[in-house]
Amino acid sequence: MNKRRFVQERRPAWGRFELLVNRLDTMSFSRMRSSEVSEFSRLFRELSNDLAIIRSREWGEDLARYLNHLVARGHNSFYRAPPGNLARFTRFLAVGFPRLFRANIGYFVVAATLFFLPGAISWSVIQARPELVARVIPHEYLEQFDKMYAEETESDEPTDNFGEARSMMAGFYVYNNVGIALACFARGILLGVGTVYTLLFNGIMIGAVGGYVVSQADAERFLSFVISHGSFELTAIAISGAAGLMLGNALLHPGQRTRREALSVRGLEAVQIAAGAAVMLVIAALIEAFWSPSGVPASLKYAVGSGLWLVVFLYLMLAGREQ
Repeated sequence: MNKRRFVQERRPAWGRFELLVNRLDTMSFSRMRSSEVSEFSRLFRELSNDLAIIRSREWGEDLARYLNHLVARGHNSFYRAPPGNLARFTRFLAVGFPRLFRANIGYFVVAATLFFLPGAISWSVIQARPELVARVIPHEYLEQFDKMYAEETESDEPTDNFGEARSMMAGFYVYNNVGIALACFARGILLGVGTVYTLLFNGIMIGAVGGYVVSQADAERFLSFVISHGSFELTAIAISGAAGLMLGNALLHPGQRTRREALSVRGLEAVQIAAGAAVMLVIAALIEAFWSPSGVPASLKYAVGSGLWLVVFLYLMLAGREQ
């Protein structure tokens, strides 16, 4: 058997084993079905044998490195001590979530386009013609925005209940932001149509708010407020939309599975991705409540905010990669 035929016949088994190992990054063997545990054991032995064949026949260092990487991950997954709930959750955030994100990044690209593109268009149109904002946002909300981003007044000074007020704000932002993300995800069950609507609606609304506030000569106060928490918040909303699109696609294109089976398999990954996005939204809410409205110079907020956008990008793109 030559190399090409060998790889063609064995690659499906390698892909299946990699899927099982990825699942074990976020769960233990005790939560897997007995058939999956048996399959893992069988594939692990076969993979080790494949690696030995490739090395003995010198069929390429890249291929040998790939299989060695899978074997090492399988060994670590099989022999590691069962983690506690906190350890498992921490590992999921550090490794499992960013890996799942990258494995399904196509859904994120679509969701981000549906969210950010209408937002950018809405922002540009409303900033150029502020009078159109009344067609998108009710008048009473516009009055609140005018007060929120008006010039600093004495009422902005810290009071005795400053900490309590900030805690209440954090709770509100968690409730509001996670609610948006949950809607983006859960409405994916409507064949993805609900997710598409939610992304478009929130993109247009957020863009309209930004364009209106900036058009009222409050650009620095507004932008310095949103730049820090926006990195986690806006990215997480798009990620939640990606999870919803995964649900919709599983129902529309189940492949060789029944729709119930497709929803069970893909739905688990979608739930995990939505959970990671929810954690990002909690972080965004804390930043929005305690850092964004603080009285530090705008230049410092811009610097910190830019750094947080970089942190989010590097986390999603690099976290969980094996050496």
